[in-house]
Amino acid sequence: MSKLLEGTDRTEALEELSEAGWTVEESGNAMTRQFKFKTFPEALGWMVHMGVIAEKMNHHPEWSNVYNRVDVRLTTHDAGGLTSLDLELARKMSQ
Repeated sequence: MSKLLEGTDRTEALEELSEAGWTVEESGNAMTRQFKFKTFPEALGWMVHMGVIAEKMNHHPEWSNVYNRVDVRLTTHDAGGLTSLDLELARKMSQ
């Protein structure tokens, strides 16, 4: 199980990801971002690509898709908040 992010490591990582459009929920236990694409096939293709990456990491996002938009929420349920797995997946999604 991954350990919760704390202290300076957490602060620096979340600042970096906020510049990429990620927002930390008020509880501090999850982060969210909305991705927009030109078309539904582009959004779906991105989800499939990211789904393969998430499966290899054994870390699965909460997400939903409406036409050209994908809303993503990342948290590590078994740790009860944000871990390095969330940061790694967020970085990969933001590329």
